Amino acid sequence: MNKKYNVSDFDFELPVELIAQEPINPRDHSRLLVLNKKTGKIEHKYFYDILDYFKKGDVIVMNNSKVFPARLIGKKEKTGGRVEVFLHRHIQNKKWQCILGGRGIKEGLVVNIDEKLCCEVKKNNHDGIWELEFNLGYDDMMKIVYKVGITPLPPYIKRIEKKKEDVKRYQTVYANDKKIGSVAAPTAGLHFTDDLIGKLKKKGVQFEYVTLHVGLGTFAPVKVDDIVQHKMHAEWVEIDKGTVERLRKAKENNKRIIAIGTTTVRTLESFVDKIINQKSEIINLSGWVDIFVYPGFEFKIVDAMITNFHLPKSTLLMLISALAGKENIDRTYGIAIQNKYRFFSYGDAMLIY
Repeated sequence: MNKKYNVSDFDFELPVELIAQEPINPRDHSRLLVLNKKTGKIEHKYFYDILDYFKKGDVIVMNNSKVFPARLIGKKEKTGGRVEVFLHRHIQNKKWQCILGGRGIKEGLVVNIDEKLCCEVKKNNHDGIWELEFNLGYDDMMKIVYKVGITPLPPYIKRIEKKKEDVKRYQTVYANDKKIGSVAAPTAGLHFTDDLIGKLKKKGVQFEYVTLHVGLGTFAPVKVDDIVQHKMHAEWVEIDKGTVERLRKAKENNKRIIAIGTTTVRTLESFVDKIINQKSEIINLSGWVDIFVYPGFEFKIVDAMITNFHLPKSTLLMLISALAGKENIDRTYGIAIQNKYRFFSYGDAMLIY
């Protein structure tokens, strides 16, 4: 019988100075903590050392979703008061789910973003999300969003001024221009360079790509004491049938599947039956997923993963505790703090294998 966990079981003291405010350059020079989940052995390396931990036949799976400048600054049509519009999810046509910041937000409010772009607040969902209708369809709207929008760095990056290089740096080098839709980067992938990927391919490592558009739920706190009662925000996932076929073949041949980041883990494990079931037809996979992975979860596809160091009491910390074992993660995080590893999106990396 699985142990019952409360959210307080995933709390820890993190010195504020360990929350990374700037990325390391070059990308692959961040530190890397390596954890063997079976033996509990810990090694201290640099990210470019991952070459030593992968071999011919291994399959690395990456989330190729691209971050877009989802934070818009607008003004109320009648009063000129400031309103922040954070694009969360495109519903259909001109309708979006958004998070709004500002005073006096109510249904019927009209907000001007740009001389050519405005929106009307249609509905309060009473869960922090509002439904808005814009005056433009998706394609025309996105042209303006890319001109006036701001790359939405996580709330724990406290810099007053966001830097121009954030637009490029808060994006993986393999983000696909045809897979735009994330409001936050799949940050485990930020450590990869084109050169490092090339070296891994030369070594015989197979690369596959899936898409999960990261939503604001990645920053959502767990507000219930019993973690089983937590409800994840749904996020859109896509896996093309060629990838499905190759992943199925890799599992049949007992190849090691290494997920880059928690988003990739959730993508793969959400469609586990469609990927590894030999009787299931191989098709393009897509849909909204809200899988919640916590200790006791049985992994059927993912064997290892690369991830960053996560927030206390977060669903991301619960996921890696499920893969590596909670005792291993508790001990490892203590050692990471002692050794002053950098935490969160722009921080250091961890290999769990």
